[in-house]
Amino acid sequence: MCIRVISASNCRYAHIGDAIVAVIKEAVPNTPLERSEMIRAVIVHS
Repeated sequence: MCIRVISASNCRYAHIGDAIVAVIKEAVPNTPLERSEMIRAVIVHS
C-alpha cells in the first residue's frame, strides 16, 4: 500500500519511475520481508 510519493512534492498519484514509501500488507513465506514493514520502492509497472 502506497503511503507517500517521494519524487514529487505535491503529487497525489505515483506514475512509472516514481519513488514511493510503501507498507507491506501481504508477504510470501520464507522471505526477508515482514508484514507491516515500511519500505522504499520504485513503480515499474502500472
